[in-house]
Amino acid sequence: MQESNFKDSQNFSLAGEPAGDESSLTVEQAIANLRGSDLGLRYYAAWWLGRFRVSTPEAIDALIDSLADEADRTVKGGYPLRRNAARALGKLGDPRAIPGLTQCLECDDFYVREAAAQSLAMLGDRNCIPILIHLLADGANETQPVPGSPELRQPYNAILEALGMLGATEAIPSIVPFLNHPVDMLRFAAARAMYELTQNSAYAEQLIEALNGEKLPLRRAALADLGAIGYYPAAEAIAKTLAENSLKLIALKGVLEKQLEHTTLPALSDEAIQVMTLMDDLL
Repeated sequence: MQESNFKDSQNFSLAGEPAGDESSLTVEQAIANLRGSDLGLRYYAAWWLGRFRVSTPEAIDALIDSLADEADRTVKGGYPLRRNAARALGKLGDPRAIPGLTQCLECDDFYVREAAAQSLAMLGDRNCIPILIHLLADGANETQPVPGSPELRQPYNAILEALGMLGATEAIPSIVPFLNHPVDMLRFAAARAMYELTQNSAYAEQLIEALNGEKLPLRRAALADLGAIGYYPAAEAIAKTLAENSLKLIALKGVLEKQLEHTTLPALSDEAIQVMTLMDDLL
């Protein structure tokens, strides 16, 4: 299995999603495949259950068991099935997955830890906050990948974003040093988290500034972060960003959803109408 970056595959492409006929499986077949011996079928089944939000007790149990799988390993020692299972469990919302996902934060596989951090945040598990803070230790001083790997020692992006999503204000002293990290993506993730934790617009404005950067991947990342925090003042800048319209629409959707949280339907605020107009112009 190919090593992949979870944030990139989650937000910007279908990279990491197994190829196959999505309609060819039933829930029963997917669960049976996940518990079977064919590694390819197991990998696909874990993705499929998350993709189609299959949250039956049997599916959850099979995915939780897959978090401890030892059979599906890459040449470099990674655990592809564990990664897919961890990602799926975050989407399915069952708190029974929390102990297994928490244990995955200690896995040797960088991408399993990354997926676990993301999923624990999606499940709203504040009990994992001390562990996530511990994983940040000394990360602000890391600038070079681990030898033989394209990544730093820990999935700092996912950890920072998780702490922001969980409202972990106690993590602020550990997050602040990342605002000056030489890796752009980590600065963005820290700014996103700090905005979520403080509501200080200065952090969101840093992300708006990043929309004017020279590198497309960084502009894409800033779009995703602004959409995730739903920062309304960024709406026009998002619409004008030199990036794919599909990504701008996703970011604006996040901004719109944040506006709708404060709207009593069927009435719409002027802000919500403006965001919808910007989205229409991109279609």
